[in-house]
Amino acid sequence: MAKTKAKAATRLGRDSQPKYLGVKIFEGQKVKPGMIIIRQRGTKFLPGKNVRRGKDDTLYAIKEGLVEFGTKRKIRFDRSRRTVKVVNVK
Repeated sequence: MAKTKAKAATRLGRDSQPKYLGVKIFEGQKVKPGMIIIRQRGTKFLPGKNVRRGKDDTLYAIKEGLVEFGTKRKIRFDRSRRTVKVVNVK
C-alpha cells in the first residue's frame, strides 16, 4: 500500500522567455552609431535615412543625430498602395 497518493505529472511550466521587443529610443532622443532604435519581428517599421535593418529586423542608427518617426506611401509589387511607418535619424 502506497504511503502517498499517486500524482500526475504537471503539464504546466513551459513558458517561454520574454523577447523584449519594441521601441527602445523614442522620437526626439539622441542616438549614436550602432544604437538600437527598434527591436521587432517582421518589418512593422521600415528603415529611413541613416537607419539600417539587422538580420532579425532590428533597426539601428548608422550616424549620430535625433530619431524621427514618420509615414510614407509605398507601392507594392501588385501596384497596390500601403502607408508604412519609417524611422529616420537627422
